[in-house]
Amino acid sequence: MSSMKKIKRYLVKTHIITKDDNIDDIINRYVLPFVKSNDIVVFSESVIAIIQGRAILEKDIKIGLLAKFLWSKVRKVPYGVGLRSPATMQCAINEAGAFRILIAAIIGGITRFFGRKGDFYRIAGKDAAMIDAAHTSPVPPFDKYVILGPKNPQEVVNKLSQKYKLKFAIMDINDIGGSWAVGYSKGIDKEWIENFMRDNPMGQGKELTPICIIKSDIYGKDEIKQIS
Repeated sequence: MSSMKKIKRYLVKTHIITKDDNIDDIINRYVLPFVKSNDIVVFSESVIAIIQGRAILEKDIKIGLLAKFLWSKVRKVPYGVGLRSPATMQCAINEAGAFRILIAAIIGGITRFFGRKGDFYRIAGKDAAMIDAAHTSPVPPFDKYVILGPKNPQEVVNKLSQKYKLKFAIMDINDIGGSWAVGYSKGIDKEWIENFMRDNPMGQGKELTPICIIKSDIYGKDEIKQIS
């Protein structure tokens, strides 16, 4: 029998993480007991954003005239609300700037007329595209919050990698095949990890598994297990 390496994914169940949590405490509690030096630790982008205090109560967002005008012009997306709400559009304007969002809307509208989709989000940028609308998450209290994308995810990963001598990735994944590594350690192949995580094993519901540990085991069977 020949020696083969099989890659396994272990989902790590956590408590409901908030801005009062500390990333180092989370790593010490949920990651270090189970991880080895050659593993990859994947965090969902939303949990990093929440720790950074980038979840905003929807009712506290002040909606400007531009957001009120533009939000209904954004096409519906199959994986959620996206920027098709006054609150998320205002957050996109706050993140990317009014000029960039306006240009994205104009060019996106023109190219959509000719059958091309997605230019609005391409021009608006990843910070705008990563915004999760309120009522997207089923986990209280975040069902009432707009969650922005994490700030400087590559910098976060670099600091964690240096501190813990492990490989980390922060990923934005949806349920329809969208998978983006927005920050990842040196030595991780971006295309590979995006393809490997495309089925969204961490989920979009009440799983409370915002961490996935990717392991390589000899003679292992491809599988997903949950660590509580």
